[in-house]
Amino acid sequence: MDAALIEIKDLAFRYPSGIEALKEVSLTIRRGERVALLGHNGSGKSTLAKHLNGLLKPLQGVVKINDVSTTERRVAQLAGMAALLFQNPDDQICKRTVWDEAAFGPRNLGYPEERVEALSREFLSAFGLLSRKELNPHDLGYSERKRLAMASVLAMDTPIVIFDEPTAGLDPREITLFTSVLRQLETEEKTVLIISHDMDFIAENIPRAVCLEDGRKRFDGHIADLFEDLPLLQKCGLIPPQIAQLNAHFQLRPSAFTPECFIEELTTRGT
Repeated sequence: MDAALIEIKDLAFRYPSGIEALKEVSLTIRRGERVALLGHNGSGKSTLAKHLNGLLKPLQGVVKINDVSTTERRVAQLAGMAALLFQNPDDQICKRTVWDEAAFGPRNLGYPEERVEALSREFLSAFGLLSRKELNPHDLGYSERKRLAMASVLAMDTPIVIFDEPTAGLDPREITLFTSVLRQLETEEKTVLIISHDMDFIAENIPRAVCLEDGRKRFDGHIADLFEDLPLLQKCGLIPPQIAQLNAHFQLRPSAFTPECFIEELTTRGT
């Protein structure tokens, strides 16, 4: 992996309502990393994510993307560095056809039309939506709109991609599509941040976890180490996945988070 792409130092943020959402958070994320942002609702995860694409600016501390402070860049400039998937797809869908929705981001970034078309086609295909490209997005079902929002974000081809609850509302087949896309992003060394309460998905796909509680960073490390810290999990409102509980029961290595790894570990121990 490359040098630090995201540097956050002593970040604090308070909303006009008086809610103190972040308190002296420091964090470094390198190019190509996959990181889960975890914690209670209201712990500061989404607020932190919105600082990475300039939707929010630090009231205290510094946020740097590729060694440039976000306070020195407009939101439009930062959009080319970090793309954010909102939790509700209806909060970001705005065009009249599926195709135009997928093309909206890269067009706004000023990409040549050939590249816009190639990226739109690539990610609509990846999420099984190319055959529906002429439809109005609001004629799609919820999970289809969510996949469309994902395709639209990824078509921006930014070095940083942030997903807010990407698996919520998706069925297993759709989650498999998303997982395949994550593998592709990994080969391209894209930096991926995922806000999620889906611990099974995180355990199987995201190696590093950052846990927030009451606006403060309480944990930053390998997901296996987090799942071993039961008091912290309880404090942050996180329930370890069933396979992590089975690992603990059988005293297997804590990183055996996929069914295949679990069976392999269990079989190996028995031989």
